[in-house]
Amino acid sequence: MDARLNFFASPLAGKALKHLTSANKELMASTLPAATQELVKIRASQINGCGFCLDMHTKEAAAAGESSLRLNMIAAWREAKVFTDAERAALELAEQGTRIADAAGGVSDEAWANAAKHYDEEQLTALVSLIALINAFNRLNVMVQQPAGDYQVGQFG
Repeated sequence: MDARLNFFASPLAGKALKHLTSANKELMASTLPAATQELVKIRASQINGCGFCLDMHTKEAAAAGESSLRLNMIAAWREAKVFTDAERAALELAEQGTRIADAAGGVSDEAWANAAKHYDEEQLTALVSLIALINAFNRLNVMVQQPAGDYQVGQFG
């Protein structure tokens, strides 16, 4: 399977993606826990059906020490006992922020208040930005049918 467009060879895509990856580096350096960041990226990518991002973020999370049990349970996080209350709040915000068009009011006040119990303003800023950013990456990859399975940990620095 080949992608519809080769983003890795396109000068224009390179310029545009440079800004997205730069934003991602800033978010990775935030105080939002790295494990939470990967959980959120994986959950949004599951919802959006982005195989490329799932390949990348599950491998990165595993390399960072995330357990296979937790990785396997992300899609069923509501029933899984392996996530903290803070992680559950982040996953709920990620789901509602990803499915924003499906909800009449967008992200519910309840989901927001729950996340705010666990994360300070800077972490909430990082979390909201991360959800928006992974959704952008997902949409790019899904639209061009970017193949998955060949990602190597650390491939993009």
